Amino acid sequence: MTTNTMDTNSTPTADAAGTWQLGDRTVNRVGFGAMRLTGMPWDEKPRDRADAIAVLRRAIELGVNHIDTAAFYFLPTRSANELISTALQPYPDDLVITTKVGPGRSRDGAFEYARPEALRSQVEENIRQLGLDHLDVVNLRWGAGMEKAPGSLVEHFGALAELREAGLVRHLGVSHIVAEQLTEAMSIAPVVCVQNRYGLTERQDDDLVELCAEHRIAFVPFFAVAASVPGATPHGGHDEAGQAEVITVAEAHGVTPAQVRLAWTLHQGDHILAIPGTGNRAHLEDNIAAGALQLSDDELALLDSVTDAG
Repeated sequence: MTTNTMDTNSTPTADAAGTWQLGDRTVNRVGFGAMRLTGMPWDEKPRDRADAIAVLRRAIELGVNHIDTAAFYFLPTRSANELISTALQPYPDDLVITTKVGPGRSRDGAFEYARPEALRSQVEENIRQLGLDHLDVVNLRWGAGMEKAPGSLVEHFGALAELREAGLVRHLGVSHIVAEQLTEAMSIAPVVCVQNRYGLTERQDDDLVELCAEHRIAFVPFFAVAASVPGATPHGGHDEAGQAEVITVAEAHGVTPAQVRLAWTLHQGDHILAIPGTGNRAHLEDNIAAGALQLSDDELALLDSVTDAG
C-alpha cells in the first residue's frame, strides 16, 4: 500500500481539495456546516458564544468560503445565523452562505413544515438574521416530515423559483431527496446543489451522487463524519462499521479517523463539497486539513470494502 501523507510543516487550507462552481460562485470544496455552532439539543449546556465566534473566524482565516446554515439552527439562547452575522460581517466578497427552508421551528423548538406560500417569510427571516440583501443559495429541505406538509415538492420548489425570479434568492438547491425528485426539481428551475446524508458507511445515495456528477450539480453530504445521534464521537474511536479499516488508513497517514472519512468522501468526485460542522477549533482545523489528504487506490479499495456493512 502506498502512503501519501499530508504536509505537517504547514496548516492546510480549504482550497487544498480544489474548487467547484456553485452556480456562478467559485467555492473551495471544503466548507463549514453551522449546525453544531450553538451546541446540540442534547448537550448539557449551549456552546460558549466566544468559542463559536472564534471558530467561524478561524474557518475564514483557513480559506473557508462556503458556509451552510439555517434559521432553524438555534437553541433558546443561541442562533447559528446570528453567530455568523456577528462573527463575519462585513462578509468577505468570496463567501457563499447557503441556507435551507421548508421546516420551521416554533418558539418552543417544535418543527413545523411550511406551506409553499410560507417559504417567502422563511427566506426573508434568513436574510434578516444574516444581515444580507439576498441569499446566495437556498435549499428546499424535503424528506422526513416534509412529505406530510401541505403541498407537493413541485409546489414548494416552484414557490422558491418565484423568489429566485424576484431577486431574493440567487440559486436553488434541494435536500433530503431521491434521484427522481432531483429530476422533478430540475424541470422547474436550475438546481446547483443537492444536500443529503452520505458518507463511508452511508452509501444509499450512490446513484444520486452519479446523477449530480452528470449534470454538474454539487453534491453536498452532511454527517459525512459523525452520526447525528447523541453519544457519537466522530473525532474519537467509537465502535462502528468500518472502524478497523478507517483506523488502519488513519495510522498510515498519522491522521484521525474523522479525517480519513472526510477524505474518502471528497475522493468520490470533484463535485463533492464537504461541510463538516463543529464548534471546536482543533476539530475545525483537522476537518479542513482532511482536504489535503491523498488516499491511494489501495486505501480507497480497502475503505470501499466496508461500505456494505453500514
